[in-house]
Amino acid sequence: MSLLTVRQASSRLGVAYSTVKQWIYKGSVRTVRTEGGHYRIRDTEVDRLLAQRGVTAARPGRRAKSSGVLVSISGRNRLTGIVEEVRRDGLLAQVRLRVGDQSLTAIITRDAVDELRLKRGDEATAIIKATEVMIGREPRTET
Repeated sequence: MSLLTVRQASSRLGVAYSTVKQWIYKGSVRTVRTEGGHYRIRDTEVDRLLAQRGVTAARPGRRAKSSGVLVSISGRNRLTGIVEEVRRDGLLAQVRLRVGDQSLTAIITRDAVDELRLKRGDEATAIIKATEVMIGREPRTET
């Protein structure tokens, strides 16, 4: 059993440092205090929080090979759907997602569409932040 700093725990949990601090202040996370008053979190507590969120615990020292693609994000408003249409014009592209019985349209850069390799029929996620919508997807495994 090892003790993690708040920053280490937030990294393993895939959330912001400030989020873990808020959880500590609310009593949602079991912690240990050092003599200096700093919070430490047991790795078993991090595993519990990961399980509670439905995420498999990452084993220390074994990091997945990074593909440079964002797979965790702090945004709360995510809508997963199917790409209905991709229109490229100059520097921009229009992406239309079908989310349930709703249609969502986002204007993003053409480079982003090319990098995500979005095409009709792909599953993608719209991430809504204030008045902006971002499009993301899980990395593909090339076979």
